[in-house]
Amino acid sequence: MDLNTLYRTVIMDNYKNPKNKGLKKSSDYHFVHLNNPSCGDDMNVEILIKNGKVEDIRHDGHGCSICCSSASVMSDTLKGKSVEEAKKIIYDFYGLVMGKEPQDEEALGEAIAYMGVKDFPARIKCATLSWKAIEQAITEVEHEQK
Repeated sequence: MDLNTLYRTVIMDNYKNPKNKGLKKSSDYHFVHLNNPSCGDDMNVEILIKNGKVEDIRHDGHGCSICCSSASVMSDTLKGKSVEEAKKIIYDFYGLVMGKEPQDEEALGEAIAYMGVKDFPARIKCATLSWKAIEQAITEVEHEQK
């Protein structure tokens, strides 16, 4: 099996069987909603941060397979990481989908499957929507805690 087939399998598996889908709607979680009007992707994310660690991430939304599967991979990749580790992975993911070499391929985990998005510029927003939402949530939580 070539890499493209493997990556396509990861994307479709996460689209059909998303991890961490469904919102808790608890006051312990920080909620962010973002959408991509150009293609109709709509994403809600929640994050639970305790003692500088990402305890939980939840997502719910609708859109294309790239957007929805990326939310699943993002939630699974960042859960359990420190806030600082999570931010490094988020920025590494942004670079990856823009065509840059990943800083830490191992930390990206299944997110490496979105490497091919660089060849489809219109899909970069699809792949990064949930990542942008969780980045915004982390920033907002950090500001609240100051």
